[in-house]
Amino acid sequence: MSKEQAMETAVYTVSEVNRRMKDLVEGEPSFRGIFVRGELSNYKIYPSGHHYFTLKDAEGALRCVMFRGSAVKLRFRPENGMKAVASGRISVFPRDGVYQLYCDGLSPEGMGDLALAFEQLKNKLFAEGLFDPAHKKPLPLYPERIAIVTSSAGAAVHDMIRILRRRYPGAKVLLLPVRVQGAEAPPEIAGAIRYANRYDLGDVIITGRGGGSMEDLWAFNDERVARAIYESRIPVISAVGHEPDVTIADFVADARASTPSNAAEIAVPDRTELLRWLRGAGERMEQAQSARIKALRKLLDQLASKRVLTDKLAYVQDRRMLLLHLQQRLGDLSGKLVSERRRRFAVLAASLDAMSPLRVLGRGYAVARDGEGRILRTWRDVQPGDPVSVLLGEGGFSATVDKPEEHQEERDGGKKEADL
Repeated sequence: MSKEQAMETAVYTVSEVNRRMKDLVEGEPSFRGIFVRGELSNYKIYPSGHHYFTLKDAEGALRCVMFRGSAVKLRFRPENGMKAVASGRISVFPRDGVYQLYCDGLSPEGMGDLALAFEQLKNKLFAEGLFDPAHKKPLPLYPERIAIVTSSAGAAVHDMIRILRRRYPGAKVLLLPVRVQGAEAPPEIAGAIRYANRYDLGDVIITGRGGGSMEDLWAFNDERVARAIYESRIPVISAVGHEPDVTIADFVADARASTPSNAAEIAVPDRTELLRWLRGAGERMEQAQSARIKALRKLLDQLASKRVLTDKLAYVQDRRMLLLHLQQRLGDLSGKLVSERRRRFAVLAASLDAMSPLRVLGRGYAVARDGEGRILRTWRDVQPGDPVSVLLGEGGFSATVDKPEEHQEERDGGKKEADL
């Protein structure tokens, strides 16, 4: 290249090149309103509210940014590894010289963002125990006050009030009007439920709305509404949409109604059924009392014919006969007892007599005592000249020892012992 040609060639700064690239990319019509499919990676949410992530497939990656204004519209929680479709425009960030996708929308591939958000919130609240049947409170059988949290302009509230008045006119109905659709609806519904609890405005709360699309019913899939229902001290009936419609509020509420009209039927008993039951109960009570009175009258007739009531002295005579019978039994028992005691006395007297020393003396034996009254047991207990007294079977006598003598058997026994 010659010097003249080099002088004619333009030299750009980095910033100029980046700006020209930005203009070229943004000037391409196909890069505006583009949709890009890929897998979310490196998803980060900064304190500013902006979302930064990468869309990738098997062969490449595309940097993406979603500013706060678009991110707040997301119905679900993006996660790494999730297949998604991002919409927006391709542009170049001049400072870094790299192109990226500026997203204004993001939806999960194969499932709508609302359906995914519903499943994500349902799984989260289920894990926290907000759907636990043990936490659900029983509905009152006969509520005196019913608080309805719904729109005052919808047909649902008129149906509920009409049914409540027809079925149970004695209950007081209090309407807490709220919006049931749009971004303002969830905080209003949650606030009304907490307000009813704070001021004890009802014995049961009905919250819901008529049917509609998933977007129309989305306020009752909001986490704020779910937590307000879970924290409610007053039992809550969820009445959202029609039978096929299921919301997060249905899972958290103490009872679920298929429609708002069905919620009114669940909340109160039917006056007609109550009256029928009361009439039946009254008839049963009347029959029971009639049977009881009949039985008492029969018993009274039986008692009136008793001798104790027809004869004034019958009671005294009966007691006199009983007394005579008792006296006879007492006499018999006393005679039997005396006879038994006499028999035992005779046996004991005979035993005592057999053991008496006098009976022994009567058979020819005697008892000898020395001058001091001690019984003499052997010839060695006396000396010649000692006075003794002898007790016989009849009477006795006194004597003086002449000569103590050893018994012949004692002499023979002593001799045998000496020989041994």
